[in-house]
Amino acid sequence: MWASVRDALAILIGGNLGEVAFVLASTAIAGASPLGARQMLLVNLLTDMLPAMTIALRSPTRRSPEELLHEGPEASLGGALATQIALRAATTAAGATGAWLLARPTGTSRRASTVALAALVGTQLGQTAVIGGTSPVVLTSTLVSAGVLVGIVQTPGLSHFFGCTPMGPVGWGIAVGSAAVATGSAVVVPRAVRWLSPIVVASQRAECHPPS
Repeated sequence: MWASVRDALAILIGGNLGEVAFVLASTAIAGASPLGARQMLLVNLLTDMLPAMTIALRSPTRRSPEELLHEGPEASLGGALATQIALRAATTAAGATGAWLLARPTGTSRRASTVALAALVGTQLGQTAVIGGTSPVVLTSTLVSAGVLVGIVQTPGLSHFFGCTPMGPVGWGIAVGSAAVATGSAVVVPRAVRWLSPIVVASQRAECHPPS
């Protein structure tokens, strides 16, 4: 339960912080936010409702009593939660910002904002799918949200209502590629840190206690 609570909170808080960071960074570059109020509402509807709910309610991935008892308020909601939130926020902002910057020279500002919207949602859904692992409920919820996003963006009248524009292969390629790189970074970075931590500690100890 505590692990699921941590993951759901990381999705909600980390994803929203990433959205804010992207809006601030893009506004500083362009002088105006590329995403309007309806687009931000759409992002939250697709990433915060169904995916976060399925993460919170999924069956535990750790089955043995020892692994389940390792989780608890202090272990799950302390530094582990803060780290997960920071990582999710950073990768979400990076995925959307990278996609927006790549799309700006290739078309109109509305098209660039649509690419950024797709990357923003895609990055968060990708990370949710990674957290959910093999849970069919989580995978289904991410696929449903992704399908709704594609349907809204590619339907002319509906797309215009949300301030978007239908995209071709290049636009979707930029969005999906940026989301995939950001999601992969969210997986690789923690593993790299865990792998390097013993090496750094050993190096620091060797510096403090040089051989005589």
